Amino acid sequence: MSEFDIIRCIVNMGDAAKVLRSASKHGARGGTISVGKGTISGLLLDVLGLSESRKEIVSIVIENDLTSDMLRGISRDMQFHKANHGIAFSCAVSEFIGGVNSVDGSSEDAGESLRREVKSSVYKIIHVIVDKGKGAQVIDAANKAGARGGTIINARGAASQEAKKYFSIEIEPEKEEVLIIANSEVKNSIVQAVRERMQIDKPGKGIIFVLDVNEVYGLHEG
Repeated sequence: MSEFDIIRCIVNMGDAAKVLRSASKHGARGGTISVGKGTISGLLLDVLGLSESRKEIVSIVIENDLTSDMLRGISRDMQFHKANHGIAFSCAVSEFIGGVNSVDGSSEDAGESLRREVKSSVYKIIHVIVDKGKGAQVIDAANKAGARGGTIINARGAASQEAKKYFSIEIEPEKEEVLIIANSEVKNSIVQAVRERMQIDKPGKGIIFVLDVNEVYGLHEG
């Protein structure tokens, strides 16, 4: 049974198609493009290279033996080592349900889950889904707890029909998904701050989930 990772690239508007072309060279069979907004403090300009502007988020599910080469290839092609060019990271898919076309053309059973153990990671990605218009409050709470910004996604996934067959992610129009990459040392503080500020424990207020980041390119710390 194949194991999978999800690669996400956050780039400037108009660059998502370049990411997908690069990924295709390294074995990707498709991807999903969402539109979001980078939100930053002054310090984050040096860290993530993201500005207060619209961003494109490319999501690709790939067999994990291709992940490292694909991330390096995309990073090289997109010049993520330069500030303001974007970031790319991968996370393990601990459970994936649905028909997924593997590289050899076979298809997993629709009711079967793909599970794997995720290794410890220096970085975490915190996902927060809240009502539309509240993403900025999430970022504010996270920044006060040690985060350096994040990206708000407030649009449905958009991709070619072939790409959607491989992987599709949708965010309801009335919801916003906030992505925050944080060092493991401050992850708990950020989660707790957002949890309290957004009253996540109350029904209908939102959800938070955290994933390990296996590899990351484009973070310019220091």
